Amino acid sequence: MKTKGRRKEKVNIVTLGCAKNIVDSEVILTQLKGNDIDAVHESKKNDATTVIINTCGFIENAKQESIETILNFVDAKEQGHIEKVFVTGCLSHRYKDDLRKEIPNVDEYFGTTDLKGLLAKFKADYKHELLGERISTSDTHYAHLKIAEGCDRPCSFCAIPIMRGKHVSRPMEELVVEAKNLVSKGAKEILLIAQDSTYYGLDLYKKRNLAELMERLSDVEGLEWIRLHYAFPTGFPMDVLDVMKAKPNICNYLDIPLQHGSTKILKLMRRGTDREKTQKLLDDVRSKIPDIAIRTTLIAGHPGETEEDFEEMMRFVERSQFDRLGVFAYSHEEDTYSGTMNDDVPEEVKNERVDMLMELQEGISLEKNLKKIGQVHKTLIDRKDGDYFIGRTQYDSPDVDNEVLVQADENYLRIGDFVDVEITDAEPFDLYGRPLFKK
Repeated sequence: MKTKGRRKEKVNIVTLGCAKNIVDSEVILTQLKGNDIDAVHESKKNDATTVIINTCGFIENAKQESIETILNFVDAKEQGHIEKVFVTGCLSHRYKDDLRKEIPNVDEYFGTTDLKGLLAKFKADYKHELLGERISTSDTHYAHLKIAEGCDRPCSFCAIPIMRGKHVSRPMEELVVEAKNLVSKGAKEILLIAQDSTYYGLDLYKKRNLAELMERLSDVEGLEWIRLHYAFPTGFPMDVLDVMKAKPNICNYLDIPLQHGSTKILKLMRRGTDREKTQKLLDDVRSKIPDIAIRTTLIAGHPGETEEDFEEMMRFVERSQFDRLGVFAYSHEEDTYSGTMNDDVPEEVKNERVDMLMELQEGISLEKNLKKIGQVHKTLIDRKDGDYFIGRTQYDSPDVDNEVLVQADENYLRIGDFVDVEITDAEPFDLYGRPLFKK
């Protein structure tokens, strides 16, 4: 059944995957609107004529979600509910030819660097004057700032360089302009993201320049929190910690993906470091900023990971006492070095190891949270959920870290406001508190 008549064009952008994809979708949205095209992000209405799906192709589960989403919208197209389906993002970039064969009813597939080609399908021009402009699709009181694209690291398990290309830093001036624009639209917190944020500046300035970038961003008027994500441990620029210590609006927070705690597996992963160097880096970071919250991610079940290697990672977590931890089961990715190895850890064993690591972390997190009872923390209120206002401290990033819950029936708080909260109770991954209002 075909669409009867031609409706006024309206574009719905659907985003899958990480925060970096959300930023890309926001750029697409900004460019479309800048060309006077009616465009929305993640619309709940079924009134779009065209859908752009920004896909993720990072691990197997993400691929499946992307493919299912494409098939759902292709089905909607065949039923006449929408007229066109365009697919962009990592999955499309990596598997464009295969997707064209398997799902030919998509109108066009685009890679991660083909924004101009996508815009051309709408007879739209890429507007350079919108550089640094971005329509936020999330809560306006915080926003992600992508400081670089791509990655030069040779990590054996990762397909990001295949999908995103080589590392390309964005100029500082452009990032400062974008930060100012985000703040002018209500952002009080900016989260710095990249595939590898500590590599920032090497291509543009011939040196690691993350510290200077953070210093310049910290001078943006009205920006109350700056949060650093995805800092690669090898070659970590320690001057970043000097800036973090000197600037009160840079959160004492470091997201540093370490991936494993066994020297043998780190070598197989081609991480360029070992257990001892990693531990020394963590100790040095905490020595410089004792009040810092360190978040990391680990992978369980990489090819070649024995029980002894896993036990070493458990001891590493116990010794490191991470403030925040995410654990993923290894996903066998084609066209990667690890993908040439025998995927010899059974899925059930991978999942058991994930559960064991998270159980260990749950105890560590509870012990740390219990020590916060009686303390007062500056808290950014993100949302209201049921009986509680939900907020975060400087030690927590949205969606992935601990939250602070304040009873809504006893207090009235505004979303996007900072409030001093006295912690009254604690669970492994949540804090409870009461706001302290100045008289």
